[in-house]
Amino acid sequence: MKIAILPGDGIGPEIVGEAVKVLASLRRAGLPIETETAPIGGAGYDAAKHPLPDATLELAQAADAVVLGAVGGPKYDTLPRALRPEQGILRIRKALGLFANLRPALLYPELAASSALKPELVAGLDLMIIRELTGDIYFGEPRGRRRNAAGEDEGYDTMRYAVSEIRRIARVGFETAKKRGRKLTSVDKANVLDTSILWREVVSAMAQDYPEVALSHMYVDNAAMQLVRNPKQFDVIVTGNLFGDILSDEASMLAGSIGMLPSASLDANQKGLYEPIHGSAPDIAGQDKANPLATILSLAMMFRYTFARADVAGRIEAAVRAVLAQGLRTADIALPGERAVGTRAMGDAVVAALG
Repeated sequence: MKIAILPGDGIGPEIVGEAVKVLASLRRAGLPIETETAPIGGAGYDAAKHPLPDATLELAQAADAVVLGAVGGPKYDTLPRALRPEQGILRIRKALGLFANLRPALLYPELAASSALKPELVAGLDLMIIRELTGDIYFGEPRGRRRNAAGEDEGYDTMRYAVSEIRRIARVGFETAKKRGRKLTSVDKANVLDTSILWREVVSAMAQDYPEVALSHMYVDNAAMQLVRNPKQFDVIVTGNLFGDILSDEASMLAGSIGMLPSASLDANQKGLYEPIHGSAPDIAGQDKANPLATILSLAMMFRYTFARADVAGRIEAAVRAVLAQGLRTADIALPGERAVGTRAMGDAVVAALG
């Protein structure tokens, strides 16, 4: 199991460090795990004047899976757009063909009181957001800035999807729903956007291949409202890059903290990049305050999807549940009056719970 480790910036090295402890424990238990570390994002720029150095990309391409922390920070805000840390993430996704982003929103019972919603609305929450990752407005051309006819500067971006791109992500949505609650919600903005009209047509046509899955459509603004009104109505959501980016971050607060949500970005052969959905949090970097559980849970997704080792994934998830049941909380999930533990202590507790 060759795993590329890309810590990145801000809290990235801290949370990835705890995930590496988990991998080391599993290696001691007999799993054939090999790891190699490389810079990305701001760290990539510092090392090689590029957010995705050639050596980092080569390592990621040669690995079976990639574990990533987070990128970005105020230090890099004045760099040209092409050299900013976030471009490292976009480029590695594109270069590796990682078109399907799976973001589960699962509320652990111990964290029901930490959710932004009332416990009765979120108790038992278990939904999956599937976000298309290599198309849409983040990659569409043309894009840029120009002077318009009125003499003003204006920025422009292009939202576009080809039928083949919609089909492949919709297939992931249908296949995932078939293995879960057999209910798929496709989110778009077909009342306004031509791109979404095509999206809805393609997804609707594919539904005939999955008669066991109940397909519904929802506009993105309504979906955003329904996620906070009645989130348990959803099982699997499939949507485009822009809408998925926003909705999955919204869903993170249903689970108690953005620090609890892992993600998997997969190619057509289940090779994946695994990362927490949160950012680099430079305001708490280096302070032993970050929650490493989303990164550790991303390892569970890695073993489940890339290595087809559901048993190992279950061990990691059970260890996280055990730690939460013991009452351990980092600051982001601690209630008023509860004592918070640091990043390293939380990681050590998960390793101990692995046995």
